[in-house]
Amino acid sequence: MSVLALAAESFPMNERDLDAVAALEASLQAFPWSRGHFADALAAGYSAWVLRRGGELLGFSVVMQVIDEAHLLNIGIAIPHQGRGHGARLLRQVMERASLTGATRLFLEVRPSNESAVKLYRHFGFRQIGQRKDYYPAVTGREDALVFDKELA
Repeated sequence: MSVLALAAESFPMNERDLDAVAALEASLQAFPWSRGHFADALAAGYSAWVLRRGGELLGFSVVMQVIDEAHLLNIGIAIPHQGRGHGARLLRQVMERASLTGATRLFLEVRPSNESAVKLYRHFGFRQIGQRKDYYPAVTGREDALVFDKELA
């Protein structure tokens, strides 16, 4: 069976994934989370997952949950694999896992300039509930964050 024929599978993120996840994050963001950020998320018990096909890392997600509210802290798909449904798959899994562990609402922030992510979140029924001024560092100054939420079934 060829690598292309293998289906992508998600697995809980662990210490062995951190270097690859941090490298993927650095390829996606001008101001990425460090390896230490991901290690701290694991140590805190956050729901952190990787999406792999064979041995190749396609993406990751990190969610913090407090009682019945979940917050999507970070999600990313490797650039060569974007636009192929992997982001939708990870987001769907984030929502399902959060719901299964008692969350009734999922929050996230996104850069307005990340139009493909904004489109994906809206496609999944997220609604904008606010805006955080100067939330993200940017190459020139700061960028606002759009705050979205979704009620989970």
